Amino acid sequence: MQSGTDERSVPGNTIAVQADMPFSGLTTFGTAFLSKFECSQMPHPLLEHVTFVDTPGVLSGEKQRTQRAYDFTGVTSWFAAKCDLILLLFDPHKLDVSDEFKRVIYSLRGHDDKIRVVLNKADQVDTQQLMRVYGALMWSLGKVLNTPEVVRVYIGSFNDKPVNEAATGPIGKELFEKEQEDLLSDLKDIPKKACDRRINEFVKRARAAKIHAYIIAHLKKEMPAMIGKAKTQQRLIDNLEGEFGKVQRDHHLPPGDFPNVEHFKEILSGYNFDKFEKLKPKMIQAVDDMLGYDIPELLKTFRNPYD
Repeated sequence: MQSGTDERSVPGNTIAVQADMPFSGLTTFGTAFLSKFECSQMPHPLLEHVTFVDTPGVLSGEKQRTQRAYDFTGVTSWFAAKCDLILLLFDPHKLDVSDEFKRVIYSLRGHDDKIRVVLNKADQVDTQQLMRVYGALMWSLGKVLNTPEVVRVYIGSFNDKPVNEAATGPIGKELFEKEQEDLLSDLKDIPKKACDRRINEFVKRARAAKIHAYIIAHLKKEMPAMIGKAKTQQRLIDNLEGEFGKVQRDHHLPPGDFPNVEHFKEILSGYNFDKFEKLKPKMIQAVDDMLGYDIPELLKTFRNPYD
């Protein structure tokens, strides 16, 4: 949902080819996705600063394999790379993390600073049950997020109806109101922090491109000159984690900057390593100079228009 001159809904295939819209990258997911994607526009002061993206409900069981005709986690990852805040919504009565939801959360790795968890409809349970629900939610998330830091969880009933005080009591109502204020404050900060996030995302992508160049050049160097190319390529893919370790040691790179091994294996299986480019030190130096000098200078001259 975004700002527009009048209220209307634009089909996905149409919005994806509009030059003035940032959705052209979604064409890679095909017509199966674009036929379900829709952009709603309406005139509203809030939408002049913020765009909201809502996802369909996450499926459980075999349905996610049979009913999705497109790469759901791929689309989620595409939006996650471009957004400023990611809200994961849970209900007190539906705390189970399905296989598809796990894949969605795994696809959000690298964007941990953007993730917030919302425990919605919390006024449907009493205080004692809410404590148990909160504990169960944190336990479930701890297995999936795989991070020592505790993710921020907003507890409340985020709708236009009054809080059910019969279940929550006066203390619960006060808690929900404070949590709602915190969530709204987080949303209001999005335009203020948007510019900083853009630079942060740019630096992250530059570092990822540098790591990618090192990996591709290493795989190219490991290929034989004449015979046994197919076997060598398969061996490199099978032992990709070990090859990442070699690249890390050779160039003194932080392990956290490397891509997901399994995902990278899937991508590499469709390419011929022998046709990869060799490492170009001048291009690596250009990236280092940009990160070391150009970005700091940009930050000095940059001013936040919302300050």
